[in-house]
Amino acid sequence: MEIAKWILVVIYFIIALAIIILTLLQSKEDSGLSSTITGSSTNNFYEKNKGRTKEGKQKRWTVILSIIFVVLTIVVGILYMA
Repeated sequence: MEIAKWILVVIYFIIALAIIILTLLQSKEDSGLSSTITGSSTNNFYEKNKGRTKEGKQKRWTVILSIIFVVLTIVVGILYMA
């Protein structure tokens, strides 16, 4: 059982590091006051296909890894309480 704990902890830290890296690589989406003044439209080709871009994939992987991180946090917590 100790080996399983150590493997989960190593996976836990790898996922945490991956989340940190993915979060730091993401670009800032806030367009701020300039889009309000210029009236930029969000109904364009880029907005419709945003999930297929590099940024969309990074955001999706960040969400997936964050969910895995939360689940692993609960599992590791339960294993170390026993």
